[in-house]
Amino acid sequence: MDLSLVIPVYNEDESLPHLHKALRAALDGLGRTWEVVYVDDGSADKSIDVLERLAAEDPDHVGVVELRRNFGQTAAIAAGIDHAQGGVIVLLDADLQNDPADIPMMLGYIDQGYDVVSGWRKSRKDNFATRTLPSRIANGLISTVTGVHLHDYGCTLKAYRREVLTRFRLYGEMHRFIPVYAHAVGAKIIEVPVQHHERKYGKAKYGLERTLKVILDLVTVKFLLSYANKPIYLFGGTGIGLMILSVLTMIYLMLRRILVEIPVLTSPFFLMSVMFFILGFQSILMGLIAELLVRTYHESQRKPTYTVRRVLQRRESSDSAIPQNER
Repeated sequence: MDLSLVIPVYNEDESLPHLHKALRAALDGLGRTWEVVYVDDGSADKSIDVLERLAAEDPDHVGVVELRRNFGQTAAIAAGIDHAQGGVIVLLDADLQNDPADIPMMLGYIDQGYDVVSGWRKSRKDNFATRTLPSRIANGLISTVTGVHLHDYGCTLKAYRREVLTRFRLYGEMHRFIPVYAHAVGAKIIEVPVQHHERKYGKAKYGLERTLKVILDLVTVKFLLSYANKPIYLFGGTGIGLMILSVLTMIYLMLRRILVEIPVLTSPFFLMSVMFFILGFQSILMGLIAELLVRTYHESQRKPTYTVRRVLQRRESSDSAIPQNER
């Protein structure tokens, strides 16, 4: 299978027939084998009935994964990836705001050697105050913290080489950070403008509350990418900083005692100094424990600490196949 499309579905029964028609129009002439994996994420409308009909009408291209309840967009995407068979995986929403006509253009960049082609809704057709502005702020924050500079992390329309997506697992609400994870395993990323349309059917599933989730998820992503393999750098660095602050505070109290004869033990700064030293020591101990856990994690699963893009094998010489005792 050359291409798999993974589409999470939640209450999109009106959009689905039009979406599948647009997919056929965009993909049938490409000369590639393709499939679309619709993942029904516990829809409360007739989405699953529509998907069953599409699967019956187009069995060569349609697969349906029905989840038992609503697990969220990230879980639905993860389920779709697990059931997809294509060498290239394209993610897109089911609400018709992403345009399937952009997929051939994105596949062209994959053919040029890119591992991730990320869509950028340059002319976004959403409410500016509740959707576009918070998204721009979140995109700027994510780009600054992670060092992976994209204009539109929230655009679901993205194309990936399969091997990039299988390097990590998705949890929580982490689907928007897939390019960051991909970059961490050495993926070559490009961002391209894509079309964006106003929603014709149904209503948006997200609002301003999503911005807070993005910030919390960003903290998790930053920790996992920067300190997951060396947690002592975070905990130990924090501990050393607190202990230095404790020592400086104590030096200040001693100098004040010598110069102006103010007692050390009666000052609240003395208690702060002691507390900083204890917290710093505990933080270093936590870092050591985290180091042991990381090593246990990697060694128990035989999980490598590196990723390989490709291997160019040297050609064995003709006499290398001769047994040593016959040479």
